[in-house]
Amino acid sequence: MINIRRVRALTAFASLTIAACAIALPSAAGAQGNDAKPADTLPVTVSMGDVSLTKLPFIMAADYGIYERNGLKVRQFITPYAANVVKQRGINVPAENVSSDKGQIDIGGGSPTIVRMTTVAGAPQRVILATTDLYSRYHILTRGDIKSVADIKGKRIGYGSFGALNHFSLMMFFKQNGIDPDKDVIMMSNAQEIHNVIKENQVDVIAANAQTPGDAKKAGMNDLVNLTPLKIQMPGSGVNADKDWLAKNHEAAKRFMKATVEAVALMKQDKQKAFASLTKWFGITDKDVLEITYSESADLPSKPYPNIEGIKNMQSVYTWRGMAMHKPEDFVDSSFITELDKSGYIDSLYKKTDGSK
Repeated sequence: MINIRRVRALTAFASLTIAACAIALPSAAGAQGNDAKPADTLPVTVSMGDVSLTKLPFIMAADYGIYERNGLKVRQFITPYAANVVKQRGINVPAENVSSDKGQIDIGGGSPTIVRMTTVAGAPQRVILATTDLYSRYHILTRGDIKSVADIKGKRIGYGSFGALNHFSLMMFFKQNGIDPDKDVIMMSNAQEIHNVIKENQVDVIAANAQTPGDAKKAGMNDLVNLTPLKIQMPGSGVNADKDWLAKNHEAAKRFMKATVEAVALMKQDKQKAFASLTKWFGITDKDVLEITYSESADLPSKPYPNIEGIKNMQSVYTWRGMAMHKPEDFVDSSFITELDKSGYIDSLYKKTDGSK
């Protein structure tokens, strides 16, 4: 069963276009910090792995001129895979807003990024510069007759793609509950939606984000386990830069990371501006829905260091040689966040007007 409000919201977001996020709308009121705008402007292409609320800071960076103020001309777009996923929910993203281009920066999950780099020949080699979502927020949703964790054994488990954050979350859930994903359950890719359970009867269990359980319950499914309170650390959504591009474009990456922490600070401290972006891009106008949505988004770290503990968790469930031969630090570059942190710049974004923090 589809939540009509959400369909309309996401349709509005899709039709307005993620690519249009690249058109920064200057706003003095949205300014963070007192640094002068750089004299030059550097172009950056940004691919966004999916249509989700973890993208809110980057949407706000466009809405309130944060990219522009940091001397960036950003083109953002959704990937064909992501467009196909939301199409299954009844949302058609205009073709001009979809691109298979390899973004110089990708806003997406660290887990699928690392899995691709260690299993797929020719996969983009990326470096994680920031993790903006540290914990798994997924819910284990099941067919109505599955009442306990024990009932999951022998069932068909749906997920998006191998290494995706919903797959990683399932693997961590299995590990914590003594379920062998190779022997105790049947793992099925490309089956991460409610309709894969209810309409197509392709799988019995899925891991879905926090916006889905209400619709699942209406469709007769069980919200068996909410993983959010468990604080399972993951290499979640964040800023992932192409390795070759990064080596030649240190200044552009530095500006993008500065824009990122500014956008997160704006999101956390100005609820009304966050609401405005949610309304503009997601079409959400109901106050209660805005509050719930904002509470999820506002729980992002102010200092989004790459999540080393999350990568360690990932390496504990994905154990092939190409993964195990690396240290977690091999996949990240924390220098940009470290510089912004040690300089006091990030803290300065959260100081009140009277000078106190």
